[in-house]
Amino acid sequence: MEYALITLLNGLSYGLLLFMLSSGLTLIFSMMGVLNFAHASFYMLGAYFAYGISVKIGFWPALFLAPAIVGLVGALVERHGLRTVHKHGHVAELLFTFGLAYMIVEVVQVIWGRTTVPYAVPPALDGTLFKLFNTSFPTYRGFMMLISLLMLASVYLVLKRTRVGLVIQAALSHPEAVEALGHNVPRVFMMVFGGGAALAGLAGVIGGNAFVTEPSMAASVGSVIFVIVVVGGLGSLMGALVASLLIGLIQTAAVSMDFSLLQLLGALRIDLPAQSAWREVLGVTVAQVGPLLPFALMILILLFRPKGLMGTRET
Repeated sequence: MEYALITLLNGLSYGLLLFMLSSGLTLIFSMMGVLNFAHASFYMLGAYFAYGISVKIGFWPALFLAPAIVGLVGALVERHGLRTVHKHGHVAELLFTFGLAYMIVEVVQVIWGRTTVPYAVPPALDGTLFKLFNTSFPTYRGFMMLISLLMLASVYLVLKRTRVGLVIQAALSHPEAVEALGHNVPRVFMMVFGGGAALAGLAGVIGGNAFVTEPSMAASVGSVIFVIVVVGGLGSLMGALVASLLIGLIQTAAVSMDFSLLQLLGALRIDLPAQSAWREVLGVTVAQVGPLLPFALMILILLFRPKGLMGTRET
């Protein structure tokens, strides 16, 4: 019982962090039809900017300043980069964001180096929030969950309850009509791209010190957030939330499972020949194949439900 509850809480906190990352990518794809390969790089920039700011003036100013800076960088990328290559089609946009991701990594390495930086959890949040039986749940994990839920509520309110949100949703399906009403659709696109980058930057601020801040952090989560977007359904924000929580729980649970199918068969008194090649295959533990489980889920989704869990268009 104790293990199940702690695994559930850790999985939810990790899943909500993944949603903060994937939500920005989902919004950008919904509005612009661009699968931004550099999106995880904005997550990395958020962590590094937060580290640099926290060293100078503390973590709390960094919590607000770092996402704003990343959002500004994202808006500039859209205005002076993506908008220029947009006329050449989606392939040009993909190649542009693919090259941008590598360029950001190189810039980060030039400025902060190739090794891990000491971006630590702030002392005020470095403690125990509560105990379940004999296991402590860290305060910072609870803080991550709170920020993620506040972000989710804020995005929902902006999109559903404000004039800006109505313009954004209208520009998604009827850009010509929105422009005819006097709205600057390219500016709306720039705001959405910058906002999506800011969400990734916020995820970097609260995830960089919870895990690790290094130049390879973008690559470690980049593939996972694309899996989330596909599993949830291209363009579906609610699908991204469900997929993020599902993958967060799967990966968190798999990490601590050190048993294999071979051991399970043994417990069921089903024995395989000593020289069978299946013994080696089935002897791999769940923890060892844990990183592959999101991709296995994506393959199943593509085979049986190409639109994703809550998507409205084919992947």
